[in-house]
Amino acid sequence: MATAQQYDLAIIGAGINGAGIARDAALRGLKVIIFDKNDMCSGCSAISSRLVHGGLRYLEYGEIPLVYESLHERRYLRLTAPHLVEPLRITIPVYAGARRGPLLIRLGMLAYDLLSFRKTVPNHEMLNGVEIHEAEPGLEVEGLRAAARYYDAQVTFAERLVLENLLAARSAGAEIRTHCEVTRIVVEGGEVQALSFEDYAGNTQEVRVNTVVNAAGPWVDRVLEAAPTTTRRLIGGTKGSHIIVGKFAGAPQDAFYVEAAADGRPFFIIPWNNQYLVGTTDIRYREDLDHIRASGAEVDYLLAETNRVFPRASLSREDIHYAYAGVRPLPYKEAGPESAITRRHIIKVNKNVAKGLVSIIGGKLTTYRNLAEQTVDTIAKLQHRKLPSCRTRDTDLPGAWGIDRARERLFELGTLSAAGIERLLHIYGGRAAAIAELASTDSQLAATVGGENRVLAAEVVFALREEFAVTLTDIVFRRMMIGFDADQGRKMYPQVAAIAAREAGWSQEQEVQQLDGLAQYARSLRVG
Repeated sequence: MATAQQYDLAIIGAGINGAGIARDAALRGLKVIIFDKNDMCSGCSAISSRLVHGGLRYLEYGEIPLVYESLHERRYLRLTAPHLVEPLRITIPVYAGARRGPLLIRLGMLAYDLLSFRKTVPNHEMLNGVEIHEAEPGLEVEGLRAAARYYDAQVTFAERLVLENLLAARSAGAEIRTHCEVTRIVVEGGEVQALSFEDYAGNTQEVRVNTVVNAAGPWVDRVLEAAPTTTRRLIGGTKGSHIIVGKFAGAPQDAFYVEAAADGRPFFIIPWNNQYLVGTTDIRYREDLDHIRASGAEVDYLLAETNRVFPRASLSREDIHYAYAGVRPLPYKEAGPESAITRRHIIKVNKNVAKGLVSIIGGKLTTYRNLAEQTVDTIAKLQHRKLPSCRTRDTDLPGAWGIDRARERLFELGTLSAAGIERLLHIYGGRAAAIAELASTDSQLAATVGGENRVLAAEVVFALREEFAVTLTDIVFRRMMIGFDADQGRKMYPQVAAIAAREAGWSQEQEVQQLDGLAQYARSLRVG
């Protein structure tokens, strides 16, 4: 029997935290392998409001260090991933009778600006009721006292941010294993020794490891069950749901951050991917983590609150393109309001389970890089090693450079519309040049998919060859991103499947199975 390979670090969970840790650790010279039982970014990281933000609401709970950290991490991401993270202006309307009046909002804005010195976006501004209604005529006018405008940032496709971290990790020597479920954490003499896992084909394998980081998000406690000794419950997640609708009557130009009338909880209405993203909810969740859907009550809540603030919208369930829901991996807390549970991350060294085992609790999309830096520093201490300093604060992600050259190469193909070229640049950044190069070698790959000259056939092959895609769902929803179009890209499924089948060598039966799996996943996001 062949000797299992030895790694300095194994990471379980290829969401934003796991991907960020893999990148940082590999750049510092550790031999790294990362696993996910599904595809990368197929869990918690995909269900956020897709904002890179400072956490304005956290000021209410006195979490000033978290706001400070978030605001500065926002700046780093704007500098190292400008193709993925873009400024977003947000408006907070203030109505009579709201829990948060104009003075409190103004103070929060001043603190936000102060904590984000050296930022790459403008300071806030305050508007009176007349000024904001002139700027946003679709806004409910009754009781409108004032509004604040400020800037945060948006990452349209969090999936691509996760992917680029994994690509950077691979370039630094890390091994990426998606669709591989860790089934056993092998402990000998109280120390982690190895991991057993089952790959996509159903084969069981083993790797030797010095340290394991459990970055499985809501599944952290389940992963710990794979060790011989368990621990007290670590995760007490809350469920968050979003709905996606098209442009509606009176729709805003800006993103809106609004206090809900029903419960006083703030929620967002955000222009996103040529649609509007509305969310999120925040309720305790104790059900199946693998099959989470937005409930009817949550959907109705989001529709009603949007219609209240933009009364001409008259949105109903029929106007929803799709919805998504998931669980935030927050620290377990038996009682108290959901909104008061800390959003700070915790790097838990599981000494009571095994030496060399670390679990990540919480974390935010915005602060993943700092979490990764702290985690790798912790690993260095556990392994009694002197590692090089972290480099991720000012090291570009792979798509951040060469964007002008990529635009030229895409234009030279002559098959994409102007909107299609911008779409590829927005998704792939400078790496779109490699897609153009691939397309230039094969006329079939230079063709467009879907009839609008905005999607290249070469993207399908690129996803399989270069971006760890395994299934058709991986390609459509987490590489090409057409799954998040208003129609979920459904008209393109047969063409994309045919191209993928040729590249991957799928039989006709396998192609049908992949199409069935894709259709099932798309249906799971629709509101019944």
